[in-house]
Amino acid sequence: MIADQTVLELDDIQHILLTRTPALTGRYEFLSFDTPTGGRTWLAALLDKVQSAADAHATMGDSDRWVTVAFTWRGLRSLGVPEESLATFPDEFREGMAARADILGDIGDCAPQNWVGGLADDDLHAIAILFARTDDQCRRSIDEHDKLLNRTDGVRSLSHLDLNATPPFNYAHDHFGFRDRLSQPVMEGSGEQPTPGSGGPLKPGEFILGYPDEDGIPSDLPQPAVLSRNGSYLAYRRLQEHVALFRDYLRENTDTAADEELLAAKFMGRWRSGAPLVLAPENDDPELGADPLRNNDFNYKEMDPFGYACPLGSHARRLNPRDTAHNMNRRRMIRRGATYGPALADGAPDDGVDRGIAAFIICASLVRQFEFAQNVWINDKTFHELGNEHDPICGSQDGTLEFTIPRRPIRKVLKGLPAFTTLKGGAYFFLPGIAALRYLAGLT
Repeated sequence: MIADQTVLELDDIQHILLTRTPALTGRYEFLSFDTPTGGRTWLAALLDKVQSAADAHATMGDSDRWVTVAFTWRGLRSLGVPEESLATFPDEFREGMAARADILGDIGDCAPQNWVGGLADDDLHAIAILFARTDDQCRRSIDEHDKLLNRTDGVRSLSHLDLNATPPFNYAHDHFGFRDRLSQPVMEGSGEQPTPGSGGPLKPGEFILGYPDEDGIPSDLPQPAVLSRNGSYLAYRRLQEHVALFRDYLRENTDTAADEELLAAKFMGRWRSGAPLVLAPENDDPELGADPLRNNDFNYKEMDPFGYACPLGSHARRLNPRDTAHNMNRRRMIRRGATYGPALADGAPDDGVDRGIAAFIICASLVRQFEFAQNVWINDKTFHELGNEHDPICGSQDGTLEFTIPRRPIRKVLKGLPAFTTLKGGAYFFLPGIAALRYLAGLT
């Protein structure tokens, strides 16, 4: 049964789908269920701690901790979901991210055999996302979860990743120093209004199962019905950022500090402040970057068709081609995540410490949304007919690809681009609704 087109069942939707909490720290805990009873006991103990979107909206100013849980396909099987139900989930979710590495461009150093934390293993069954406002509250969440694991037979931690917002970066900046989270879609019925330039509200079925999407009423939903309402899919990506390499490359390929900043902006499509190159092509404009009513209010087809301001192959232009993409409303995704690892001090050499971004891409169709973006936008050499380029920030790089900066009267082509990021792990998770969580915990 498809839910009402405009009324979102906020009390049955996990909060991460609709709210961005003011968390500054947290932990991702990756889990394995050795027995169905162990997995269900663990889940039952967490049920009253998993906030719905309604709960999060009502208590946002008072809450200090937020919990989200999601499962791999094998995790659902380990909980005891019947085989006939498991067969109704889409192929890409059942196969898992590691099995689809060639499709996603996860090769070379980014291949699953190089992933950390057991993320490519068959016994990755679940994730507990523990977000917190402060370090003290984060420690409290971790301690409580550790106690739950210690007293629950049949469930264990495979690995974890601690998150942070170490100064000078906060939750809205990555380790390269770029302002993040600037262009997110808004869905009908959420109560939010899109910022100028973000496009109109989209049908909720683009992100949440059980609602009409931009093409109508979906028919390929998991069964039983409780699993087909108010859930979604998460594509998890842990990207290590090679900060010293990025800084060295900028310095070696420019003449001045100002040119370094411009080249960094050309790679990203925005200045580090968040100001878009389309609106600030020559110099950074921090006030523009910090203004949500202006920093996303632009298009490409009319304002920068040839990429003289924002290169055609820049990261921002690839991940959100806006008015230059066909059927764009069917490709939008919600992004959540955080940084991990300590900041690298300005001017410091590479210290060998792993740092980067650990993000979730939320969508109703992993193939139509996430995998399309990964395969066609990020790792297509001929994106915008460029010829020999991948995304300069998160695309797979083997030292043979280029990056083109259009200009008049002559363009600049940077050859042999290094990999500024390396995928350290990933997975596909199913994010059930609250009622579905209760169903899963009550399986026998």
